[in-house]
Amino acid sequence: MEETHNTATAATPTISGDLMSSHFQFSDQNSLPKPDVQILTSNGLRIPAHTGILASVSPVLENIIDRPHKHHSSEKIIPILGVPCDAVSLFIQFLYSSRCSEEELEKYGIHLLALSHVYLVPQLKHMCSKAVGQRLTVENVVDVLQLARLCDSPDLYVKCMKMLSDNFKAVEKTEGWKFMQENDPFLELEILRFIDEAESRKKRTRRQREEQRLFMELSEAMECLEHICTEGCTTVGPCDLGPSNKRRGPCNKFSTCEGLQLLIKHFAMCKNRVNGKCSRCKRMGQLLRLHSSICDQTDSCRVPLCRQFKLKMQRERKGDETLWSLLVKKVASARVMSSLSLPKRKREEPRETIHDHGIRNFRK
Repeated sequence: MEETHNTATAATPTISGDLMSSHFQFSDQNSLPKPDVQILTSNGLRIPAHTGILASVSPVLENIIDRPHKHHSSEKIIPILGVPCDAVSLFIQFLYSSRCSEEELEKYGIHLLALSHVYLVPQLKHMCSKAVGQRLTVENVVDVLQLARLCDSPDLYVKCMKMLSDNFKAVEKTEGWKFMQENDPFLELEILRFIDEAESRKKRTRRQREEQRLFMELSEAMECLEHICTEGCTTVGPCDLGPSNKRRGPCNKFSTCEGLQLLIKHFAMCKNRVNGKCSRCKRMGQLLRLHSSICDQTDSCRVPLCRQFKLKMQRERKGDETLWSLLVKKVASARVMSSLSLPKRKREEPRETIHDHGIRNFRK
């Protein structure tokens, strides 16, 4: 029996100590003691290594090394099977040097990811997850997703799911998808749920952006309304300003201001305003009511009907009060955010201008 074991050992290809040192690129070959363990690969190649180094990097290998052996033999052998010999060699090399080139990760990244997960080498696992994620394709994304689940790699899993969601029609035609449908229906259901949730999130995000855009537009309209009623803009302004003061150049928000000026002119001259048949007058009334809800300077406010709307809202209790209050909060919040997005100097300039015109009005 002993002779058979020796013959088998002699016939097994082995990396010599010198070859191992040059292959693993040790900085000081003389500093290493004689290898005391053999790593056995799938094709029978044996890679000499040191138990101290393996145990210090991988807790799994440490447990294997410390485990009592059934056969009392001076030779320690650790089989690492199921992956290419070169991938095992690169794995052992990483345990010694903590280095792995991009070319090696490109070629053996999937195998190294599996090995790093099994033997608990987090640094290599992170490198492999990142490298494999950068090389995802429509053809391999299903296989990589299954590996990410098995290897508990959440970053790679999410990346695969996003690629599946964005390219679902193309992935559906691949052999990997068809094989997964036949053999892993639970994963298929998981993918379809993720895609459905991703679509729901996109719709929700689009709706929120549209709402935010609307609130910003209403906030800008409030600013333009105060600007027109306080300072005047082009041909529209407060009645107590002289004609020369009313005829000003366009302001920096004239696209909004011009539409509001046309609405104000119509509101002032419309004959159907009283009986409530004019939709444009209703819109202007809503803007005035919104301003009144936001305005905190009722006594000195120059916007028409501001005080009247406040008194009216205090007396009435409507069914849509909650919705209206929510709208007011959203517009006020958008106004604050718009103000904060400007540099400090620009935020102060309009206040100073309005204040100067207010003084001039009182002097007249």
